[in-house]
Amino acid sequence: MSPADPQNPNEAARLTQELIDQGYTKRQVAKMLGRDASLVSQFFTKGKGASMAGALRQLVRAVRGGQRDEEELSAVAGANTTRRTTKGGQKARVRGKDTIGTPGGSMAGRAGKQAIKSGAAHLAPVVHATGQAGGRLAFTVRMKADQYVYSAGSEKDSGGVRRGFIPRSDGTEERTYGSSSSGGFDAAEWSQRVAEHHGDVTEAMKEWLVETGRAVEDADIAYLEVRGWVPPEQ
Repeated sequence: MSPADPQNPNEAARLTQELIDQGYTKRQVAKMLGRDASLVSQFFTKGKGASMAGALRQLVRAVRGGQRDEEELSAVAGANTTRRTTKGGQKARVRGKDTIGTPGGSMAGRAGKQAIKSGAAHLAPVVHATGQAGGRLAFTVRMKADQYVYSAGSEKDSGGVRRGFIPRSDGTEERTYGSSSSGGFDAAEWSQRVAEHHGDVTEAMKEWLVETGRAVEDADIAYLEVRGWVPPEQ
């Protein structure tokens, strides 16, 4: 590939530069993307990085929204990384866990306090991609304990799975809804729910919690994790 034009950097280089201007190093950006630091340097020197542009756009958006935690930012990038294709049109083998398009494959994303405030939009691709693949979903939700209607482990809340909740010292509890062992939730149905909320996964989850009687009306989600998978072929 020919050297990049320093006077006309590509999108990946421009977005990376914005993250650098926000105080991150190329090595930190590479770690968020799950790639080697040398690749990030090649955004500037060789014009590479087209497949990383989507993830970088979401990283910039999250940082502009106030997110600074690198672990949370890595989750943002992981949920929005586009796999490059080979000359034969197949998805290239790259490091990462996004294998939702294959039986037995999975992908996941997490949203902390800052991302939650902006609707956890970076989780929408996990939901939509899993729905398109005919897969299933599971969720982990963290809220103040008194915002749940039922006590932890109740059959009316998380199916009585007592390992499906985690009490925390700050008065919040994490509860898990759905799992591979229970079959999870229909991802296509959740994809429609998220679409109806214009990509706001936080509001889609809050509505579900309230309408199913699991949460109070003014519930405030503090953390949200989505896990999607395609059941293996029998």
